[in-house]
Amino acid sequence: MPARLLTRLRRRWLPLLCMTALIVGLPVSCGVLKQKEREWLFRIEPGTAGWYQGLPQDVEEFDIKPVGFKAGQNLHAWWWPAARRDAPSILYLHGVRWNLTGQAFRIEQLRAMGYSVLAIDYRGFGQSKGDLPSEASVYEDAHAAWDRFTAMQPDANKRLIYGHSLGGAVAIDLAADLAAQAKKDHVAVPVRGLVIESTFTSLGDAVAQVADNNLPVKWLPLRWLLSQKFDSIDKIVGIDMPLLVVHGLADPFIPSRFSQQLFNAASEPKRLLLVPGGTHNNTMSQGGNQYRQAIESLMKAKPTQMAGPSGNPGLAG
Repeated sequence: MPARLLTRLRRRWLPLLCMTALIVGLPVSCGVLKQKEREWLFRIEPGTAGWYQGLPQDVEEFDIKPVGFKAGQNLHAWWWPAARRDAPSILYLHGVRWNLTGQAFRIEQLRAMGYSVLAIDYRGFGQSKGDLPSEASVYEDAHAAWDRFTAMQPDANKRLIYGHSLGGAVAIDLAADLAAQAKKDHVAVPVRGLVIESTFTSLGDAVAQVADNNLPVKWLPLRWLLSQKFDSIDKIVGIDMPLLVVHGLADPFIPSRFSQQLFNAASEPKRLLLVPGGTHNNTMSQGGNQYRQAIESLMKAKPTQMAGPSGNPGLAG
């Protein structure tokens, strides 16, 4: 058989053979597969990002150590207070691969817009100690960060949650949980609004998109094999707070249609900002004043109304 034909067959059938092996071996190697899935998903880069130039002097670094964490586990955090003492604050939740040192440029832009920013690394990222992250663990980390965030910004009307890429899924989960608890307690949702940028509807949708673009076999049951779900499309319906959805129209990794779908599923008040020329990582800078004004409008949006203990509506946020 000619060498060229052999090469073509390998390229065509290798992904199928690998996936078949995974399916056949699933009952006996489920733990190994889940471990590998998490490694491939989070793709943690150790050390400092190459473009990182150090922290400004007014950034505070500290560790968050919730009671529920195991010995030796912690969340490393940055708190960058705004120049104005009464400024609103943002809880920043990042995506995969890069730790806080790779997020500094985006955090700096939010701070330049006039916001104080609390940013964390999930356990396993950067200086945060812990095992390989999972969907469950990053949700727990977001809640731990939220507890510290509320202490640093006691005014619920001045709190925003922000999530980028996979961090958008983490932010949606946190917002949905806060809204559900507020509804159960018949109190206002304790946050002004949610900003999600360059994120997806579910991990299954995102993986299917990558597979459609790169694998010759389209029918593989990739969604069924995923143990990490990040089903944002089902959760965003219940966030009960003003929402800003941002996406770059030139994002080569996550199509902007995912943000459009999230926006369509969410309740009012909401806004969708699609940035021409924006890629996966530069939408904030590419959006410029339009991005800044969109967040300011979010802060001014009429909060969702919610029935209080007496049945009278109460303002959320």
